[in-house]
Amino acid sequence: MKFSVTKDKLLEGLQHVQNIVSTKTTLPILSNVHIQAGKKGIQLSTTDLEVGVRCSIEGEIQTPGATTLPAKRFSNIVRELPFQEMSVEVDDKNIAVIQSGQAFFKIMGLPEEEFPPFPKFDETKTFKIEQKVFKDILRKTSYASSTDETRYVLNGVLLSFKDNKLTVVATDGRRMALIEQDMEFSKGHECDVILPTKAVNELGRLLGDSGEVKMVISENQISFSIDSTLLVSKLIEGTYPNFRQVIPTETKERVTIERELFMQAVHRVAILVEDKTDPVKLTLSKNNLLVFANIPEVGEAKENLAVNYKGREVTISFKAQYLLDPLRNLDTDTVIFELSDTTDPGVIKNNTPFLYVIMPMRPGV
Repeated sequence: MKFSVTKDKLLEGLQHVQNIVSTKTTLPILSNVHIQAGKKGIQLSTTDLEVGVRCSIEGEIQTPGATTLPAKRFSNIVRELPFQEMSVEVDDKNIAVIQSGQAFFKIMGLPEEEFPPFPKFDETKTFKIEQKVFKDILRKTSYASSTDETRYVLNGVLLSFKDNKLTVVATDGRRMALIEQDMEFSKGHECDVILPTKAVNELGRLLGDSGEVKMVISENQISFSIDSTLLVSKLIEGTYPNFRQVIPTETKERVTIERELFMQAVHRVAILVEDKTDPVKLTLSKNNLLVFANIPEVGEAKENLAVNYKGREVTISFKAQYLLDPLRNLDTDTVIFELSDTTDPGVIKNNTPFLYVIMPMRPGV
């Protein structure tokens, strides 16, 4: 195999695929990038057996072929090459020679036959959505997914395709973020799938601000076609909990708050909150929201925010991070904060189809 390519194009392609590569894997082939030069240009692929990424770049193919090379090392070499023009030549023993100007590198690869094949999809269930919209949806929900590996079905986000709507949900059992988006698809395509967090993180990197993303779902796999890049992922097996039953049917108190000011106040007060069990408390009273923390042997902090509120006084405690996550990821000027009592869940909304439910910390903490 032999091809010529510009340094910037090859480096851009490697940056698209190398993020999922682990140098600690017990299978050496999983530390490598699969390189195929042929009629479709140069294809670069990586996988960890759960998630795979493939992208295509333009180059001049002198001799078609394929090999695998250590992804991190190959990327580091390309990054340091002195000129844009470069060539890669691989012999039948998978030894690659990389040249650019007077710079010369030789690295050892592994046979391409050892590289795990990408799954094939029959495209029976296909969906399309604007990249920017989907990226925004994932950003506003995925932080609420669980990192507790014992609750495996919560280690990702639910994608629910029903009634010409895409509903995306993430929860860790103590809070839940939800967004609904109108989307046209045939009734026969309706389904629920759970996308693992690793795939969600990769999509956050790959999705752009223009163009569509095409999703294809099979029995236990999903693929995302994004411009010249393909991401495939296994789906999490299991049944996602009934998320709608945790949404309060009614709340007694409601106030609109400037999002940025609320976020900054919680962030400042939370400086004193060192322990994950320490709460930030909110007291809602006439035209005022008090954000405060009182931690024995540490100190106290408080900040008042002017709000338009005429209801009864309510004090409620939340984990600071659970308050900050939606406030950081939303982009509206204001949020609507709803609550009923000290022990009932709070709700954060805005003027979009977004909903965030947060469980309070127990009274007396």
